Amino acid sequence: MTENMITWDQDADGVVTLTMDDPNAKVNTMNDLWRDSMEATVERLEQERESIAGVILTSAKSTFFAGGNLDQLGPTGPDEAADVFAMTEHVKSVLRRLEKLGRPVVAAINGAALGGGLEIALACHRRVAVDDARIKVGLPEVTLGLLPGGGGITRLVRMLGLEKALMDWLLQGTQYRPAQAKEKGVIDELVSSQDELLPAARRWILKQGAAAAKAQEGGPEETDEALGAPSYAVKPWDQKGFRLPGGSPQQPAMASRLPAFPATLHKTLHGADLPAPKAILAAAVEGAQVDFDTALRIETRYFVSLVTGRVSTAMVQAFHTDMGDIRSGAALGERATERHTVGSVAVLGAGMMGAGIAHALAVNGIEAVLKDVSVENAERGKSHCADLLGKAVAKGRMDQAAADEVLGRIRTTEDYADLAGVDAVIEAVFEDFELKTGVFAEVEKVVGKDTLLCSNTSTLPITLLQEPRERAADVIGLHFFSPVDRMQLVEIIRGEQTSQEAVERAYDLVQQIHKVPILVNDGRGFYTSRVFGTLVLEAAAMVEEGVDPQRVERAARQAGFPGAPLAMLDEVSLTLTQHVRREEEKAASAAGTERVVQPGEQIVDRMVEEFERPGRARGAGFYEYPAEGPKHLWPGLREHFTSDVDVPEQDLQDRFLYRMAIETAGCFEDGVLTDTASANIGGVLGIGYPPHTGGPATFMTNRENGLADFVARADELAEAYGERFRPSEWLRARAASGKGLV
Repeated sequence: MTENMITWDQDADGVVTLTMDDPNAKVNTMNDLWRDSMEATVERLEQERESIAGVILTSAKSTFFAGGNLDQLGPTGPDEAADVFAMTEHVKSVLRRLEKLGRPVVAAINGAALGGGLEIALACHRRVAVDDARIKVGLPEVTLGLLPGGGGITRLVRMLGLEKALMDWLLQGTQYRPAQAKEKGVIDELVSSQDELLPAARRWILKQGAAAAKAQEGGPEETDEALGAPSYAVKPWDQKGFRLPGGSPQQPAMASRLPAFPATLHKTLHGADLPAPKAILAAAVEGAQVDFDTALRIETRYFVSLVTGRVSTAMVQAFHTDMGDIRSGAALGERATERHTVGSVAVLGAGMMGAGIAHALAVNGIEAVLKDVSVENAERGKSHCADLLGKAVAKGRMDQAAADEVLGRIRTTEDYADLAGVDAVIEAVFEDFELKTGVFAEVEKVVGKDTLLCSNTSTLPITLLQEPRERAADVIGLHFFSPVDRMQLVEIIRGEQTSQEAVERAYDLVQQIHKVPILVNDGRGFYTSRVFGTLVLEAAAMVEEGVDPQRVERAARQAGFPGAPLAMLDEVSLTLTQHVRREEEKAASAAGTERVVQPGEQIVDRMVEEFERPGRARGAGFYEYPAEGPKHLWPGLREHFTSDVDVPEQDLQDRFLYRMAIETAGCFEDGVLTDTASANIGGVLGIGYPPHTGGPATFMTNRENGLADFVARADELAEAYGERFRPSEWLRARAASGKGLV
């Protein structure tokens, strides 16, 4: 007999407490064990209903329920559609039986209730949660290319109305703190501690029962005729006369607003063709026009179409499987040391980047020494940290006392001697080899022999920075992304002499400050900078060819990129791309070769040298930046470059996707990348590769014929637009063998 992971505890008043606790996992998910246990438990509830006053559903884990089993759903294909449909309908039928039990059911939410976890709670008659800001409540399925398939759409639409359900919960996948969820109508009651949770749930059940009994003394108890249950144990949509909050699509008031929904969605997605948000909108509107159980079936059909499609496969691969590998440190291999923690870190350079790093350290309890050439400069950097903390206080993310405590962990200095005793140093000075090596020479004079030496370079090879160092094995790249307070990714770069212990210490440091580490090997530009450069240069190349710049920007957004590439080129500055190119030319000359000029570089030079438009920092680049009003494309682009060249829209989108993917393949070929998780997560979080693709590595392989299909399309682009799209012989061999990238 299958073990039941849901324990049953019934008290003297007839209140049954059901506690979910999967013995084989850290969290509860909708796996086979849960499905079997839930069905058996509901059957028992139905059989013993007359002795039951009410039901409390809670969890023995630190979380309430983690949602669907993504390991099971992720690799699902079209051939398995019937099985997915049957499984989904079965889960819904069990939750529907719980909902129609005829006894009040309360979800006692002790921890995170996300996805399927919240859907279980929505099937209950009341939701009580601990008022803890660390707890998250939401339906994030859309961020995985899916929709809530356990009744979440159907129930939320009937609880909140179409507009609030879609905008607040479903289309963005927003995760809320319990207090926010209560404000938005999903949580019914908050308690201040875990100890108060079950008593509060029990108290409500007994209160409803007592009120019903008292009412019965004066006459018949109000019940739902179909269910034979007291009204407080029946959902509104199962009672006579139910009307959808805000109106149904058939009613004139809502019908007049409906056309705005797809238009708003199109604007939010910037025209990108993403199936999940569209399916959510369709399931919600269609389901609102029929009875509850038919709406559940509509929801299931859309869910199955997404689960068996390639977009959800890609997104689950990236944000579940790959992210899991990153968190576990799979790229490290077998560890040589135990996990490390640091207590103090010195940051060299108090500009926006250095100050951002110091802020990230201090927020996570690490003492930060912020050094610059003068105390005044260092204090300006600390002021930036104070501004970030002030914004956090204003938004309610921390109180002033906590902000003051964080700021107190940042100490400013101009003296290298103040770095003595720190556990690690992170250099964040200007991207110049001589400057960086000079800084490290001074650092080595004062820090201990066990201090980790990190460089926040974005392009300079770590191996070159190691060469003059006495402790080359302790030198490693730690490439943060700007703005540090918002960007999750940190690229860890292993030089030729970097020790395994240094790699592990750097990885642990990144995780200690709650950033996402990827691990790559050395090479000019490493992975992210090398590939990001191809994105912005391809945009410049399109303008150089005569493509209208507005089409260029629109094509990138429609392909799913979170930003427009010409605008991004302005942000990083055109002069920086020139600087990187000159460094590459020096390296090529030193190696006895000649660097090939790339399409797009000529227009960059003209913009800087002829038109004096080096980027946003100078107020003029591909865009104009007026003192008042939003930025807009510089009219001179059309005047000097745009012609009647005809490039198909799909080709424009594919040129961005394939150019970056080809360069990513080059990183695998050169040994810069050694695992697909780093490629995918680095691509999505670091350089804006469209999330719905699952990242550049998955983009290349998530096809009917794998890499072979990617190679074929890349050859088409190479014939039309240049050899930079041509797959290498290495990549062709991988495709021919049926192997992946590693």
